[in-house]
Amino acid sequence: MPHRAITTLQQILGPHVGLSKSRLETLCLIVVGMISARTVNLSHLACERPSTALVASTYRRLQRFFQHVRLGPDWPAPLVVGLLGLDGPWRLALDRTQWKLGTRDVNILMLAVITRRARVPLIWSVLDNNGGTSDSGQRIALMRRYLAIFGAASIRLLLADREFVGRAWMDFLNENNIPFAIRMKEKLIVTTEDGRRLALGPLLRKCRGVRTFRAALGHDETCGPLWLNFAARRLDDGALLIIASNTPARAALAAYRKRWAIECLFGDTKTRGLNLEDTRLVTPRKLDLLLGLVALAVAWAAKAAAILTGRKAPARKTHGYLAKSWFRIGFDQLRRLLRHDPAAAVQPWLVIAQDRVRRHRVV
Repeated sequence: MPHRAITTLQQILGPHVGLSKSRLETLCLIVVGMISARTVNLSHLACERPSTALVASTYRRLQRFFQHVRLGPDWPAPLVVGLLGLDGPWRLALDRTQWKLGTRDVNILMLAVITRRARVPLIWSVLDNNGGTSDSGQRIALMRRYLAIFGAASIRLLLADREFVGRAWMDFLNENNIPFAIRMKEKLIVTTEDGRRLALGPLLRKCRGVRTFRAALGHDETCGPLWLNFAARRLDDGALLIIASNTPARAALAAYRKRWAIECLFGDTKTRGLNLEDTRLVTPRKLDLLLGLVALAVAWAAKAAAILTGRKAPARKTHGYLAKSWFRIGFDQLRRLLRHDPAAAVQPWLVIAQDRVRRHRVV
């Protein structure tokens, strides 16, 4: 792995990451190494250091980095936005991913930014709930962190699947002027405009094509009804796709397909790219730090793909799907350049202007 790429990256990230020279060099070694080696495993990353130091010595250095480094909350988010050149508003997708490490569950709640071509982690929480689903409090806390950095005006639409429902959660989104499109379960009971109370499944049993309507989520003595716009259509397998939104229903239904991008992002960070599940880090604080470095690597690959392809559309196979994902186009290009032209590999980082990154720190 070329020393020049690490040195240049140090110079670029230095003003934005409050670390000593040694710690900053280690951070850059990890980001460059996980792309070059296609893994986040510290044993493999230790072999990527361009130095005469023993591999065992480098491995201990990486361990000390995760043991001692404390960066501020959500520190990579402004860097990711600056690197991608986003001016907003943009689409966000909320989802959760998990895997087993021995007998322990690694459970991550993630908010990602979704563009026309790229999908990149932005804000996340490492959950400590034995692999269970997230609750409204955890989602609200995550969104508050996002709003503290970027504000609600930066959100074009928040996309989420059926896990992310709940009255307190949806009230929070509505009260904070966050536009959303969330898939609903068929068993959810709503109140229609003509006063009927029934589950969405029976209400839409005759649904063919696209149906739109207004309905309210259930209410009790402590809270009134929450009226939302609903859109539904029958999928090829017979299931109902039902979207609730505080924006126009048909547009929300059409935009919901973009939610799948976060599922692809999880693949990018795992088997199709950085092999995140190779990590042996289980402490939430260490995992959070690792995810920050993964976010930088994914954003770097997305920007490299943009530079490589320009305005040209990526190649497609005869069945219509991309021959390579946007992430893999940039990821493979970076791996090649890191070996043969490290100066070109770090070129995407040169677009980070300090005023762009600073602008997104406080709204």
